[in-house]
Amino acid sequence: MLRNRRAEFVRFFGTIRFDGKEDFMRSVQQGDLGLLQHPASQELLQSKIPARLAYVWTDGTPRVVPIWFHWNGKEIVMATPPKAPKLKALAKNRKVSLTIDDNTFPHKVLLIRGTARLEPLDGIVPEYAAAAERYFGPEQGQAWVNQLRSMVSSMVRITITPEWVGLIDFQTRFPSALAG
Repeated sequence: MLRNRRAEFVRFFGTIRFDGKEDFMRSVQQGDLGLLQHPASQELLQSKIPARLAYVWTDGTPRVVPIWFHWNGKEIVMATPPKAPKLKALAKNRKVSLTIDDNTFPHKVLLIRGTARLEPLDGIVPEYAAAAERYFGPEQGQAWVNQLRSMVSSMVRITITPEWVGLIDFQTRFPSALAG
């Protein structure tokens, strides 16, 4: 059934090319941290697309916020001012999920679940400065960080070590509803 759906997809959208690594990555199950090595995951982790951080508010309702991130090769690192409302909720319940997805078909969607670690720091979190450079470019990123220094004297580093990873790329990895 999966092959039939893929064949329908190919007829409608065009040829899908697989190399040896993509064939291997198709066999990696959702939830496996090895999915972080998939080319589509690496592309999203290095992109200028903000992550969407999902967490549970103190009243039990779900929240999602866009947020810059830095991938250091093993963790997602974000930063926020110490008075950010999300910190109150994250201190109460550190279980989070985030997604990084693009807007170009065939869509790529990276899903990560983990536990947030909060660390107050003086000054600008270094990974935030690295993210600013990635999002804005070296000159404008540095200008933004310099401006931010005049607005905040400290930040809170939010680090998420992936505990579960999912990937959909509509080429080698389809949503479970299409997989049969």
